Amino acid sequence: MNKQAFRIGAAVVLLGAGIWIGTGWNSIIEADTNSATPGSADDPVVTKSYVDEQIAKLSGGTSNGSSNSGSNNEGQSGTLEVVTLPSGKLLIAADGSQVIVRAGKAVAYSADANGLADVTAGQDLTNGQVVPNNHLLWFPRPGRGITTDPSYTGSLTVMVSGSYTIK
Repeated sequence: MNKQAFRIGAAVVLLGAGIWIGTGWNSIIEADTNSATPGSADDPVVTKSYVDEQIAKLSGGTSNGSSNSGSNNEGQSGTLEVVTLPSGKLLIAADGSQVIVRAGKAVAYSADANGLADVTAGQDLTNGQVVPNNHLLWFPRPGRGITTDPSYTGSLTVMVSGSYTIK
């Protein structure tokens, strides 16, 4: 092989390698400039603070988890409130509200033959039935609630999501 042919072959190889490298480099630059805006539908990876902010916007609250408290939170939704229910008092939950008994002995209250849904156990609790602690209770209709067990003299500690009144 002569020197002239070797130089031409080497030049062709180097030119091909340069084109190949340039094409790859161009693809990298294009991929970088076409990147999606963080948090958009094109970029599904988001931070926890972004998710918390979006949830707060949907629920009408603030992103720091603050909520209003009181014995009657009519009209409130999306908040979780810890409530102390004194012995002998009745917590009446609005339809769609949720309650979890955290401490004490509670029984279900219903003015009619129907009851409230114990979502954790997958059963209905009728008037006077014992409410297990740490079970999620859902109130499908108004006029139902919980009260302290007649044999229990302490107060109940419950978590409530939704509207309720204490009588």
